[in-house]
Amino acid sequence: MERPIVMDSSSSNNGDASTEAIVGELMEVIGTVGSYGGFRKTQRKECLNLVRRLKLLVPLLEEIKELDESVSGLALNSLSNLKKALLGAKKLLKNCNYGSKIYLAMESEAVMCRFHAVYDKLNQALDDMPYDELGISVEVKEQVELMRMQLKRAKRRTDTQDMELAMDMMVVFSKEDDRNADIAILERLATKLELHTIADLKAETAAIRKLVKQRGGQNDTIKQILDLLGKFKQIAGIDESVSLDGPISTRTLQRCQSSLIPHEFLCPISLEIMTDPVIVATGQTYERESIQKWLNSNHRTCPKTGQILDHLSLAPNFALRNLILQWCEKNNFELPKKDSYASFENYSAELMEEISTLVQNLSASQPDVRRDAIVKIRMLSKENPENRIFIANNGGIPRLVQLLSYPDSKIQEHTVTALLNLSIDETNKRLIAREGAIPAIIEILQNGTDEARENSAAALFSLSMLDENKVLVGKFNGIPPLVDLLQNGTIRGKKDAATALFNLSLNQANKSRAIKAGIIPPLLHLLEDKNLDMIDEALSILLLLVSHPEGRNQIGRMSFIKTLVEIIRTGTPKNKECAVI
Repeated sequence: MERPIVMDSSSSNNGDASTEAIVGELMEVIGTVGSYGGFRKTQRKECLNLVRRLKLLVPLLEEIKELDESVSGLALNSLSNLKKALLGAKKLLKNCNYGSKIYLAMESEAVMCRFHAVYDKLNQALDDMPYDELGISVEVKEQVELMRMQLKRAKRRTDTQDMELAMDMMVVFSKEDDRNADIAILERLATKLELHTIADLKAETAAIRKLVKQRGGQNDTIKQILDLLGKFKQIAGIDESVSLDGPISTRTLQRCQSSLIPHEFLCPISLEIMTDPVIVATGQTYERESIQKWLNSNHRTCPKTGQILDHLSLAPNFALRNLILQWCEKNNFELPKKDSYASFENYSAELMEEISTLVQNLSASQPDVRRDAIVKIRMLSKENPENRIFIANNGGIPRLVQLLSYPDSKIQEHTVTALLNLSIDETNKRLIAREGAIPAIIEILQNGTDEARENSAAALFSLSMLDENKVLVGKFNGIPPLVDLLQNGTIRGKKDAATALFNLSLNQANKSRAIKAGIIPPLLHLLEDKNLDMIDEALSILLLLVSHPEGRNQIGRMSFIKTLVEIIRTGTPKNKECAVI
């Protein structure tokens, strides 16, 4: 029989001191996390919500602190458990405030698992609290109960924005696929992660150094982070190799001269500083010679926006020219002479003429001419953002969409890959869908060559970055062939299908479609087959599907606990934490 805790006068005084000390520490923890103000964008919403909920505990602690009587060992034990939970929350919030932005984005799912673990510990500690013994008022008990309900709801919710960012990074970090390792994707990631300025990148370098020390050296994940950090520095114009040794000095972060020029001073066509900026009908500004060359080539659209120009007159942008001249004088920068970039303009004119011809040849009656045009457009659309704009502005997208149904498997393969490349541009995503490409891409996904099926899946992933396209892919029955590719495709095909299915399953209706299409058995197979190295992808999709009632039912009927236990025992930290969920 368990003996009751009996406290004499001395133990009573120690109990009071212990209670006061623990409550003081708890109040201090809540005050500390309330002072954090720089939570990383990837977890900012979750962090702010957690801090707000922790502050709801202050009235509870204040009432305990005001107790005149000693408390039992049970109450002290509950306070001790609450302290452990709060310290776990503090550690997590501190990491989300000062940690590496790239690492937190890479490990966003694992970080969410840590949030869920904190929620569980807080709930358990508050559930065990002897409120009646502590004399807690009804109002405070109701406030604590409100907090617990919020924690339970938070655990059931999935953060869509963070998951989309994680999928972007999955594409960039792919070792076998460089299709989307494009400057536009990297710039979008830098924007999402808020890694633009020298100060941002300097702080990120320091955070990565600390991470390396905590991990006891570099590993594959750290190498990926360093590689991406180096690319972000190149985008920002910082000419520096990423080193984890020695002090970080702002003086070592020297910008390349071309990146010193403010972005708004550069012509969108030539990417050179403008000496004679002019405004077109859409309100966009270009270097006069560059836009004139564009218009002289029979173009009637704005190169930057793709809009049809209401008129072709050019208005001098005197205000911008004055700003450019003032900046040049202040920074001792000499404006280039007209001849200094003539070769670039000639190249651009030649390239635009070539693209115009290639687009026309997409409708040629000779099969060889048509095939050559598709292959070249596929190559050009992969090279840089400007080519993708030029191809779209020359009417390339409608003609390519028509060729998706051409009865030649190789032409279909080249065409769907060209559209995949073009879809990297956000405007092109809408144009491709508007031209009716999605049903034709799904048809190739079902019946095309292995490479065509892989690239069709990748194209659906790229297009489905827009919410309206997620709906269209589901509506046109694109989920079942993706599930089939996930189950029966090549390794690359499985990976392409997984990324597409993850993105599409962010839409609630598509979750149901994926479950009905039989997605869960192949996902469980991916968890068991270590040779495929797709545990991250499988767990990510399963985490989405368990939020759907039918998904939970199907997963519950299948015996894969042994697999999850094995992942928890031998998997990566990210795998382990997600498997626990």
